[in-house]
Amino acid sequence: MSYPMPQLEPSGAAPAVPMPSASPTLPQDDTPAQQAARAAQLAATQSVYTWTTDVPTLPGVPLATTVPKNDEPTIAWFVILIGVGLGIVRNALTVKLAGVDAGELGSELDSSRATYEAALTECDAIEASTAKVAAEHGVHTGGNIFEHIVGDVENAVAAAERDAHIALLKGYKERLEDLMKVEEATSLGSKTPRSVEAYRALFATLPVPGVSYMFQDDAEFARLRVQGPNCMLIAAAGDALPANFPLSGAQYAAVVNGDTLAAALADRRLFMLDYKPLEVLDPGTYGSLAKYAWQPMALFAVPPGGSSAVPVAIQCGQDPADWPIFTPSPTFDKLWGWEMAKFIVQVADGNYHELFAHLARTHLVIEAFAVATHRHLAEVHPVWALLVPHFEGTLFINEQAATSLIAADGPIDHIFAGSIASSQLAAVDARLAFDFYGKMPHADFAERGVGVDSALADYPYRDDALLVWDAIHEWARQYIDLYYAHDADVVADTELAAWAACLAGEAKIKGFGPVTTRARLVEICAMVIFTASAQHAAVNFPQKDIMAFSPAVTGAGWQAAPNGQRGHDKAGWLAMMPPMALALEQLNVLELLGSVHYRPLGDYRSNAFPYPLWFQDPRVTGAEGPLAWFKAALAGVEAEIVARNSERMQPYPYLQPSLIPTSINI
Repeated sequence: MSYPMPQLEPSGAAPAVPMPSASPTLPQDDTPAQQAARAAQLAATQSVYTWTTDVPTLPGVPLATTVPKNDEPTIAWFVILIGVGLGIVRNALTVKLAGVDAGELGSELDSSRATYEAALTECDAIEASTAKVAAEHGVHTGGNIFEHIVGDVENAVAAAERDAHIALLKGYKERLEDLMKVEEATSLGSKTPRSVEAYRALFATLPVPGVSYMFQDDAEFARLRVQGPNCMLIAAAGDALPANFPLSGAQYAAVVNGDTLAAALADRRLFMLDYKPLEVLDPGTYGSLAKYAWQPMALFAVPPGGSSAVPVAIQCGQDPADWPIFTPSPTFDKLWGWEMAKFIVQVADGNYHELFAHLARTHLVIEAFAVATHRHLAEVHPVWALLVPHFEGTLFINEQAATSLIAADGPIDHIFAGSIASSQLAAVDARLAFDFYGKMPHADFAERGVGVDSALADYPYRDDALLVWDAIHEWARQYIDLYYAHDADVVADTELAAWAACLAGEAKIKGFGPVTTRARLVEICAMVIFTASAQHAAVNFPQKDIMAFSPAVTGAGWQAAPNGQRGHDKAGWLAMMPPMALALEQLNVLELLGSVHYRPLGDYRSNAFPYPLWFQDPRVTGAEGPLAWFKAALAGVEAEIVARNSERMQPYPYLQPSLIPTSINI
């Protein structure tokens, strides 16, 4: 067997589109000539995939120096993105036109109206042009996600035409991003009394999230800990509360009827959120407005005989001398203080979610594996074939995040509490501290004391994540066993050894080391696939349903925290929330990020037009092969989660396989 050398594009930007071999091999099993071909291919690829730790917004994080052409999105992806973006822009323009009618946008009302109406007309033109491109490429955008896979095409399109269409769609994407910007930060909403209803009204043409009607309920506040955007922080309190959280037995008993603090501790029914890691954030400003960042602590309990957690107490900072404990109370003089404390937790949760759980622990971790895989595993290597589809779009979307989302004067800078430099540092620290093996689901749940045998029986993220993990792990095991008959084959694999050394060294994956057994290789592959697909889905898609409505979760406080629970009112609570213009910006960004579903887990295709099926080895693709098993297993997981959701108080759809993209592409 011989291996064709990859050809560089005329620009030198990327090798010709790679596809897996029909019979992948390990380097030790090749002839000298085949080994030389592998080495030559890797040398060519290494000239394209290069490392840098000098991205200004994420200093010290190993990232790709550039985005190779093969890692740019497909036409199918752009069509989805533009469709979502058009809906967001039309909503924003409708809100701005309402602001014109309310006299909120300055003296040039007629000029503003004409500008926004012209933008709406431009949206119609973009929609028509995009639809024409989609039709020419046979892109399906409707129907069952498994039956009408986005990107399924019937006719080949010349490369030149494809490049022209990509350029056109990129231009539309950039134009829509420009139209999404909210310039009237000091005037939008200035004539409207601040209210929850006014925040709902920002969804002028988009569906109003259901959370906007529930977020003040204590049960909803507790629910978000186990099936919200950030389900990865809640941990068992152990056999004693932290010394800096001096909740008394009387305070506890007043909240949880028929229970005592001592009994709850003995039964391991207490769970905490501790946002101390956010101490790295320095409070920022927006124009002349101060922003507030907090590091609260929040206690939850599972009542005797219960399965779901209830909120018990919140301390809005780490030092009890400065921050008294607040507890739920129906009395009017304490009610709004409790609402303020919950809001402070939600602000902290928004920061922890976006900077730690989302950006650092999915996007940036997977980029390290993507670059290392391209640099050290040949295109005929079976592990290369297994992992590469799970990197589709990641380098591109990460570059977008680094150059706009988390850059100065970008959405993170505007919406979140920390100065942009400290927010960037928080993400950097979280990425470099990421414990790859410790964050594997079973290990992570055990470390936090929230496994399936814990008192926290109602934990949808955990239960659904383990279903998906088990399916992915078995897929990886069956696949790896096709190519590695013994552990000795793993040890003898020189490319795998170089890959592991790169991940432990240049890629800075904490705790990574030599791979010497099939079982360890399976775990690693399963963790990469899970993180790139299911874990990212769990932190990404709740952004639309929950975080797009800023009173429920936002990135900053806009008034100081109360120094006591009594004597506050609804107006004071509302004053802690973001200005309307920033609430609209938050809506725009998170509605976009949480709406793009592209290629579900288990649908393996090349990202090169016309998107042929990815795996070529009959041992993988056969009726009795591991891929057929995996697809059947995912269908079973889907049915199980749908059944669970029919019994849950609130459904948790984010880990249904049909709603999990294969890769981090948004």
